Amino acid sequence: MKIAVFGLGYVGCVGLGCLAQNGHYVTGVDVNDDKIRLINNGVPTIIEKDIDTIIRNQWRTGKISATNDFRKAVLDTDAAFICVGTPSLPTGQLDLQYVFETARQIGEALRDKNGFYVVAIRSTVMPGTNNKVGEIITGESGKLISKDFAIVSNPEFLREGSAVEDFYNPAITVLGSDSDRALNLMEEIYKGINAPVVRTDTKAAEFIKYVNNAFHALKISFSNEIGNICKTMEIDSFSVMELFKMDYRLNISKAYFNPGMAYGGSCLPKDLKGLVTIAHDRYVQTPLIEAIGRSNEVQKERVFEMVYKRNATRIGIFGLAFKKGTDDLRYSPSVDLTERLLGKGYELKIYDRNVSLAFLTGANKRFLNEHLPHITNLLVDDLKELVRDSEIIVLTHKPEQSDYEVLSCFKGTVIDLVRINPEKLKGVDIEGLSW
Repeated sequence: MKIAVFGLGYVGCVGLGCLAQNGHYVTGVDVNDDKIRLINNGVPTIIEKDIDTIIRNQWRTGKISATNDFRKAVLDTDAAFICVGTPSLPTGQLDLQYVFETARQIGEALRDKNGFYVVAIRSTVMPGTNNKVGEIITGESGKLISKDFAIVSNPEFLREGSAVEDFYNPAITVLGSDSDRALNLMEEIYKGINAPVVRTDTKAAEFIKYVNNAFHALKISFSNEIGNICKTMEIDSFSVMELFKMDYRLNISKAYFNPGMAYGGSCLPKDLKGLVTIAHDRYVQTPLIEAIGRSNEVQKERVFEMVYKRNATRIGIFGLAFKKGTDDLRYSPSVDLTERLLGKGYELKIYDRNVSLAFLTGANKRFLNEHLPHITNLLVDDLKELVRDSEIIVLTHKPEQSDYEVLSCFKGTVIDLVRINPEKLKGVDIEGLSW
């Protein structure tokens, strides 16, 4: 296939060489004459492991070239990859002027081109850029999106120092577009890449790069703060983190990576507070770890605001324990929510099949008596009663199949904190917490 790569910086140069090595004929497009000269002499524009050999070999076979003639590059190719820079503005937003200028150039060239054309956005962009690029190309070319051309969001996940390895062996290849024809062509381009291709909506494809890199930064900062605490206690921080990394069930896993209600229970709040205290007592600054508790409180506040804005007075709470399948109420975010709603004068009813006052003992019972002394008047044994007497039901636990049959009769609003399948409650007004 013939491909144009707009932007011969880090992402563009690696893409140019690797796509050519996979059998495609690739034309690099740039405004910098020095970069064009380098590529046309078989020399990469960056310093990166293995890319010099790849560029040299593919130049010798005639599969790569470079030009500043964007019109010819588009007219001679089947697809274009936008790999131009998107630097940060002082406001923290991205400067997308180079992306939009590239879109304008592609649109101008497409006026005179017949056949279907695909534009893949590899640059890191803000969600919504895909649509904007489509509008610009439509305006410049007079062509119809999805009929004459299509835009695919295809974020790159290249690390400096291992970019070639990352190009050929990514965790996933993400493709976001409304056009199946364009997605099929992109899958053909990436044939031979050692990674599953995941099709998704364009905004998710545009946003995932931010999520990935924020989490990578989070991991580094977390490890550093743990290391700083360890040093003050004469603990080998590398030994601690090696132990941490051995847990593939919870620590290095998919566990806990679903947006939803705040955490609670007898372990996480207590141990987090203990760790913060250890650091504080040793005069170690841990802004990241200290912020975790505040973030958790913000999520609880978000739930309360969702209830508050509805101007209802009768609220049902489905699930009181800190998680489904237990009767542990200690530091349950549902208890916090209930306590606050009561303090604001709401009428409440609570349904939790695992919570029975007759069987509560010890610390669990003491916690409930301290926070909800009038709980006897709030708990109901029959879900139908909760449905009948509530204007809003807050789902803090996932319902059982039999519960859906009762909930489907509800005429009010369900505030969903657990991401239920809306198909199971067709016709019911549902608002999700983070979706």
